[in-house]
Amino acid sequence: MKQSIIEINNLTKRFKDIVAVDNLTLEIYENEIFGLLGPNGAGKTTLIYMLATIYRPTSGTAHIATYDIVEQSAKVRELIGVSFQEAKLDWSLNYNEILNWHAKICGLSKEERQKRIKFIVEKLQLFDAKGKPAYKLSGGQKKKIEVAKILIQRPKIAFIDEPTAFLDPHIKKTIWDLILELRDEGSTVLLATNLMREAEVLCKNDRIAIMNQGKIIKSGSPAALKDTIPGGDIIQVQSRNLKPEIEKELTNIPNIVDIRINDNQMLIYLNKAEDVASTILQILLQHGISVEKFQMSEPTLDDVFFRYTQKFLK
Repeated sequence: MKQSIIEINNLTKRFKDIVAVDNLTLEIYENEIFGLLGPNGAGKTTLIYMLATIYRPTSGTAHIATYDIVEQSAKVRELIGVSFQEAKLDWSLNYNEILNWHAKICGLSKEERQKRIKFIVEKLQLFDAKGKPAYKLSGGQKKKIEVAKILIQRPKIAFIDEPTAFLDPHIKKTIWDLILELRDEGSTVLLATNLMREAEVLCKNDRIAIMNQGKIIKSGSPAALKDTIPGGDIIQVQSRNLKPEIEKELTNIPNIVDIRINDNQMLIYLNKAEDVASTILQILLQHGISVEKFQMSEPTLDDVFFRYTQKFLK
């Protein structure tokens, strides 16, 4: 049985007339990457700020490893690390000074600090920022340093907000791999993102919550969320001798929602295609249909998000 490490109960944060987080209840398990997927303004960052003891809740509560975020905030801060959406750096320091100072206050020895900083600098290709004060760096370089802080710290619980904004695909992939390694080494990660691909890669074996207007609309594994789309899976059949009568027999399969035949192509809209694909193929062959193409596809997280929020994410 999975053990919860973050328990959120009726948590609310208001800024005057704006409700940023709205009576939210959520449980996050130990040693998982839990993705908060939503557009800008959904409340993801505000939720992280409350859990990190930066914002005080308007009402409700949350516990981090049994510690109350308000009453025992010092204990909470001993367990967590935060990588902010906007880089929080001492603008007069260079990256080595920033990372060394951060690692030092996290309690790492000099030897361990140097070892981890060297590794991360190489991985994130920060050499071109060497010696430059932070205020002279590009947005991408600042973002790398912000993410590097938490990758060096390796906290028990990591709050990571939009980790790959401004970054090129190669570095983005490197950061994804390092976050997965962080989880594999025992950390729990709460990831806020509005990038579908990022959520899919990092939370593939864990869970995602779709957040909008301060509320959790739907949560589950990426695969489970996709399965909630009625007829979201598609099987495409290409054949030169499709027979109209085949449609009637296929509609008897419970998973199938709709069938469309056009010339030499049949599109079958269904749920959990993997469960009945072999049955469909067997029926086609039994009717003497020569199958030139049999291809399955599943809905994307974009489809899931659009269904539950009626908004597209880029």
